[in-house]
Amino acid sequence: MNYDFREYPDRELMMMDIADRVASELRQALRNGERASIAVPGGTTPGPIFDTLSGVDLHWDRLDVMLTDERWVPEDSPRSNTRLLRERLLVDKAAAARLVPLYDGTDAPEESLDRLSQGIDALLPLSVVVLGMGDDMHTASLFPEADLLDEALSAQAPTLLAMRAPGAPEPRITMSARVLNGAMSKHLVITGAAKREALERAAKLNDARQAPVSAVLKDTTVHWAE
Repeated sequence: MNYDFREYPDRELMMMDIADRVASELRQALRNGERASIAVPGGTTPGPIFDTLSGVDLHWDRLDVMLTDERWVPEDSPRSNTRLLRERLLVDKAAAARLVPLYDGTDAPEESLDRLSQGIDALLPLSVVVLGMGDDMHTASLFPEADLLDEALSAQAPTLLAMRAPGAPEPRITMSARVLNGAMSKHLVITGAAKREALERAAKLNDARQAPVSAVLKDTTVHWAE
């Protein structure tokens, strides 16, 4: 499994370094084209990255920002990843960026897949993708035992899929492995001993059905701090 593993002495230094690397990659993408794009995870781990990145000098008005996946809940829900983006990334200088939605208020994600996929399709390939990983070795909303995992891992996968999985309280919408792997640059951010062990287990298994994160590890920079 060919990925670049980077270990840091502490989490604060790691988050600052990732923000700096991502900003540099976005600058390069903007030098090569009129617009650039970044897809990021929800959850608590990437918050410090967002805090730093939001204050960086970039042509944010030429940047498209989106989530790798979203819980199918309204934006005013504390479980909304979109809410996290608005509160911690799309502020300060980054407020000028364009948010590409992964939620639009229909009763079920299936009703919105075509519409939301069109917004993503227009931006492919993505410039930068930042991913997280759970202790169960899921990434984005590609969960072990998820109902459409095989389809999401296929080389012919659609851009977005509605996903339901044991242990996920609500339906999700997620980018497929094909879209994530098509990015010009990929970063995986993990913290703590349990997640490092999970990563090593995923790499050893090399079975995306048991360890979905293994489907996106190739050519990814993995960032870890205790």
